[in-house]
Formats: sequence, structure tokens, C-alpha cells
Amino acid sequence: MRAIARAITRVENAAGRDLSQLLRELFPHTGRAFVIGVTGSPGTGKSTLVDQLAHHYTNSGVKVGIILVDPTSPFSGGAILGDRVRMQSLFTNPGVFIRSMATRGKLGGLSAAVDEALMILDAANFEILIVETVGVGQDEVDIVKTAHATLVILVPGMGDDIQAFKAGIMEIGDIYVVNKADREGASAVEGELTELLSLATGRKDGWTPPIVQTVATQGKGIAELAEAIQDYRNLTGESGKTKGGIDLFRERIMELLARRLTATILGRIPDEKLDQYAEKMMTRELDPYTIVDHLLRELGFEEEFHG
Repeated sequence: MRAIARAITRVENAAGRDLSQLLRELFPHTGRAFVIGVTGSPGTGKSTLVDQLAHHYTNSGVKVGIILVDPTSPFSGGAILGDRVRMQSLFTNPGVFIRSMATRGKLGGLSAAVDEALMILDAANFEILIVETVGVGQDEVDIVKTAHATLVILVPGMGDDIQAFKAGIMEIGDIYVVNKADREGASAVEGELTELLSLATGRKDGWTPPIVQTVATQGKGIAELAEAIQDYRNLTGESGKTKGGIDLFRERIMELLARRLTATILGRIPDEKLDQYAEKMMTRELDPYTIVDHLLRELGFEEEFHG
């Protein structure tokens, strides 16, 4: 476990190029784990649900890796919420690895290093990997690119909040969970979800996303949720490789390429020069587009980067 923790720390702190050799060696040993994404607004009980789901799997002898993506602390740069606070009941379980990761300013509800951390856990023979996102609602779309199955969590009493999900809810979720179902209004939430999902066009994989009611604090509905996840896993294949197809892997290549190019370019620009240009932009002496053109030209890039 310590070796895994150290490797993930390297992923979070090191530049991509410094990790290339480690990740190259790990990659052939990956592709067996099934990744479950858990997303939803703050207060929906995502952490409690993940806790209960992990217990369900470990009780069956399955090794579970959990990545909790939290907001970045403005002071330390790390995750504001720690894994010890959120999931104390799992922390001493030898079949579970838990890690909190900070978003570090990345949009979309995930940390930039999540994919690499999942690769490490996959290579370490963890069979189920659970990613709980930061909880930013509709903007939380990156999880679709990472998880084989995405759970969208809602609770009764959200009021108009469910309307905010409308634009993306039918595209994000593979399984919808009405948590805290012992509250008044759970059936109404399920009914509205059913209506929304009925308006969606048919999915390419032929799957009809189910709605599962749970009371995570009491462990109710967890077995039914795990069964729904397994049903979807059976449809998409053991490792979920069919979900997204080649487009998913192409997007991953493009993301890595963009990160590498960004790091390379920024590494060649002194901070003093950025400050000088920033001051000229602040005083309206230069616009940002002209500044970027100047910087790219100084770095040796000519017309190919000019808009």
C-alpha cells in the first residue's frame, strides 16, 4: 500500500515527462479493473454511498481502490477533505486503498492525475475502482471519459436543482441513484427522472439506465445498486472496453499531448516575461491574442499557431 501511495504522490507532483517510464511499464498490466464514477451535487451523500458500496465488494473478497476528488485547498494546494475524515470505517480495511486528490484548478470535477492514479491501482490488481468527483453538478462531465459506469446521485428535496441536471443528465449517467430515499418525495424524484430519461434518444449500447433507490446511511439498496452495476458491466464487457470505443482512447491521447505541449511551452517562458506581458495586458497596451502570437513567435513557432 505504501508503494502505491508513493507512486500516486509522484503522479500528482511530477511533470508528465518524469513519469513516462513508470507509466509505460505499468500500462501493459492494466485493463482489467472496472471503474465506477460517482457524481452528483454536494449533499447527496456520495461519500456514504461509496463507503457502503466498497463494503459490499470487499465482503465478497474484491479489492477496491477509491479516489476521492476534492476541491483544492487555497493554502496547501492539497485536497481540503481527507480520506481519514470521510471514510474512517474503510481506512483499516486491507482490501481497500483510499486516496484523496485535489482538483488543483482543473474543471470538470476531476483531478488531472486521476487517470494515472487509476492506472497504478489497476496494475496493482485492484478489481473495482471507484472515483468520487468533487461535486460540481452539471459541469462534472470528465467522469464520463474516465469511468466504465457512471452513477448520478440525487436526493429528495433538491427542488429546482434537478432542472439544472436536465441538459446533461441523460448523457452523463449509466445508473441513476435516488439516495436518502427514506425522505418524503423520493418517489417524485424517481418519477421526474423517469420522465426525463424517456425523452432521451436511444443509446448506442442499447442500455436503458435504471433508477435505484438507496438509503446509504442504513445500507439499504446497496445490493440492488451493485446488481445494476454488474448488469451494465455484463453488457459492456468485463473491463468496459466497448464504452466510448476508439474515440475514448483518441481523446486520452489528445489530452496527454495537450498537457505535454502546455508544460513544454510554459517551461520555456520565464516568469518575468509573463509578468511583463501581463502588465501590458492590464494597461491595455497589448491584447492577449497579440501577446500569445508574440510568445509563440519567440519560441520558434511561426504561422501554424497564428489565428
